[in-house]
Amino acid sequence: MNRKTKWIVGAGLAVALVAGAAGMAVAAGGDDHETPITGEALGKASAAALAHTGGGRVTGTEVGDEEGYYEVEVTLPGGGQVDVHLDQAFKVLGGTADQDSKGDQDGPNDR
Repeated sequence: MNRKTKWIVGAGLAVALVAGAAGMAVAAGGDDHETPITGEALGKASAAALAHTGGGRVTGTEVGDEEGYYEVEVTLPGGGQVDVHLDQAFKVLGGTADQDSKGDQDGPNDR
């Protein structure tokens, strides 16, 4: 192999490695599969979240949230949303309901 061919093959291999690594990063981090809470845990987590927000409607749940063991999304009567983070014993880890604004609103301790 001459010097020019080695350089082209080496550059092509480097591009392939970078592209492969980027694809693996997207597959690992970009795929947002959230595991919903199910069974008895769903009832307990929902009750704890609704008690914390003072009412509303559970519109999403997740097990293994980065900010707690459980996450329960509650849509408030006024249209705002609050993500309530719970530990394994269904204890609220922090944050308060923002009932004044619409959209996805976290409590001050959930940021």
